[in-house]
Amino acid sequence: MLSVPPPPVSTFLRRALAAALLAHAAAGAFALERFDDVRAAWRPSDIQVLDRAGEPLQRLRTDATVRRGRWVPLAEVSPALRTALVMSEDKRFWEHSGVDWRAVSAAAWANLWHTRTRGASTITMQLAGLLDEDLRRAGGGRSLGQKIDQAYTATQLERGWRKDQILEAYLNLVPFRGELVGIDALSRTLFGKAPHGLQAREAAVAAALVRAPNASPARVAQRACEVLRAMQPAGRSAGPPQASPRPLGGQRGHEVPSVGATFSDCAAVDMFTAAALQRRAFEASEGIAPHLARQALRAARETNAGGAPVPTELHTTLRAPLQRFALATLQRHLRELRDRNVEDGALVVLDNASGEVLAWVGSSGELSAAREVDAVLAPRQPGSTLKPLLYAQAIAERRLTAASLLEDSSAQIATPGGLYIPQNYDRRFKGPVSVRTALAASLNVPAVRTLVMVSPEGFARQLRAAGIALAQSGDYYGYSLALGSAEVTLLQLANAFRTLANGGRFSPTRVLPPAAGEAPAFAAALDPRAAFIVGDILSDANARVRTFGPDSVLGTRFWSAVKTGTSKDMRDNWAVGWSQRYTVGVWVGNAGGAPMWDVSGTSGAAPVWAELMRFLHAREPSRAPAPPPGLRQAAVRFGDWSGQPIEAARGEWFIAGTEQPLFALEGIAAGAGPAGEPPPARITAPADGTLLALDPDIPPRHQRVRFEADAAGAGAQWRISGHTVARGPRAQWLPWPGRHVVELADAQGRVLDSVRVEVRGAGVAPGRGGPPPATH
Repeated sequence: MLSVPPPPVSTFLRRALAAALLAHAAAGAFALERFDDVRAAWRPSDIQVLDRAGEPLQRLRTDATVRRGRWVPLAEVSPALRTALVMSEDKRFWEHSGVDWRAVSAAAWANLWHTRTRGASTITMQLAGLLDEDLRRAGGGRSLGQKIDQAYTATQLERGWRKDQILEAYLNLVPFRGELVGIDALSRTLFGKAPHGLQAREAAVAAALVRAPNASPARVAQRACEVLRAMQPAGRSAGPPQASPRPLGGQRGHEVPSVGATFSDCAAVDMFTAAALQRRAFEASEGIAPHLARQALRAARETNAGGAPVPTELHTTLRAPLQRFALATLQRHLRELRDRNVEDGALVVLDNASGEVLAWVGSSGELSAAREVDAVLAPRQPGSTLKPLLYAQAIAERRLTAASLLEDSSAQIATPGGLYIPQNYDRRFKGPVSVRTALAASLNVPAVRTLVMVSPEGFARQLRAAGIALAQSGDYYGYSLALGSAEVTLLQLANAFRTLANGGRFSPTRVLPPAAGEAPAFAAALDPRAAFIVGDILSDANARVRTFGPDSVLGTRFWSAVKTGTSKDMRDNWAVGWSQRYTVGVWVGNAGGAPMWDVSGTSGAAPVWAELMRFLHAREPSRAPAPPPGLRQAAVRFGDWSGQPIEAARGEWFIAGTEQPLFALEGIAAGAGPAGEPPPARITAPADGTLLALDPDIPPRHQRVRFEADAAGAGAQWRISGHTVARGPRAQWLPWPGRHVVELADAQGRVLDSVRVEVRGAGVAPGRGGPPPATH
């Protein structure tokens, strides 16, 4: 085909198009947006979540329909990209006034001869289409009226905006590949860097995507190769024209700035483009507080319901240095526990006075197979960590004092579902102990006996008052509620301990800063005197010696109160406690519920709790709270029938009116028998009428029945159906089916006590006329 160069645009054509623009504009004036308004209305597809001091914590995706980054000033866009874009889309951008008349005439001439050209749409005209939906290209292209409107709008933009503002807005509003809009989202997604760092090859690919966003990688690479050729020194620059001491061709010329690279062969560009288009470096969320960010966003949306949109920068109550330390400490400790089948963990730090969350780690991150699960809010069984609230309630109701004696021995409590037989963590019983020892040493049986006094439903009401919302009624859980059979969240549990730290006053936690003058709304949840006594017990290192030893990780150099807990089958391990200013809660376990191996109350969550407390109080003291009104401290002593003290004499705290000088087992004051002799021995386990069912799938040696007598049975002997099977206060019996009478006899054979038990199911047959021997 004969190639005929287009003639220069005629005066007639220019006047005709100008008249068309004026006539079309007369039908409806265009409301020109200001550049500052367009920039202010820009909303990224994610938000920046900041700590209380404005330090970034997390970037969080909030718009799933499109991907936009932040608004990038033109000065922060690389010269290579500006050059590539102008050379690709609008070579005379810096010269025309919105409409490139030379390109218009070339396009008209090409249409006449049915040839293909670049088109006459300038960057300014394209920006007009991005600002006004009515001017955007439809599936069949723009109509003549749309084209005239677009050209008119472009001329108006050129009159109201500077060239650099037009180019800046275009770079931020132009759609690229797929969901990507704006140069920030494109640069960070495909190239993993900010726009100011784009080099020539990357800039060429970006410019090629403007022309054909969804083209094949090969087509994009071909176009990028053409852009790279045009960007060579023989081409023209993307900067505004500069006066040249040596004009080119007698006209004003301008130098071409270096774009940081020279052209290479198209094969390399093709490989680079294919790799870039597959990359997704711009993660939906990144930072050190992903779970807290979601909670903060939810709280902000609830606060702004029906009002203003959530700001692109969201301030929270967190402390970034504390959050980083907490996350690193948890991950380091969990790595040390990997050989014990521990994968996940979570922690939360609260400010006692305000309820503000200072640190929130919802998972172990890269160590977890369920890193998206927020374990701060996941319901879990809390184990013994509910005991402080239970004893606080019993003390507040004057059922117990800190010096009251509870029996830590085998107990079989009748329930509608059968006998409930609580056990201690170490499977050993301590005999009579004070409430202080029972709570600090985390003994289970005394806690269950205390719940019997309070009642499960009464305790459930107390838990709800402290902010722990149970899924069922107290009667549903029964007496196992004392040992943490209900499910609670770490945030609820930590805030309940914060209630104890605040003298029994409850208020909700918060992750967003309060408004000016806003104060926490406290509500009375517990007697402040009982809360003080429980805190005093949990800070008593001597009282926890029986279980945790004299040099426990729970001890701190400053005042603190702490309680650990382990749920059934070692599935959850907790450490929750408070100091004068902070409450810290830690959970470790597995998100899938798998049991841990050989993790105790002091090897699981407690070390993380202790490290966090030391970090918080590295330069901040923590002093013991002052006792509230209505408390008295009195000297107490303890005794049993033998005259030996059960516990050492000490000073103890009492609610006024409940104090007494002596705490002893029943029968001490009046004497146990003639001439002050000790009472006869009694069987404490099993209970009379116990029904035992043998499981044929469990080896018989693992189904032994434990016999126990009180302290007076030291020299007694156990007999079953007339046969002596063991001696001493404790024994284990390998049962066989049938009804049996278990007798406790003294050394002379006199029966001191007896109970009846029935064994059902397949069992071990008695050998040679007698029962199998028992094992001590």
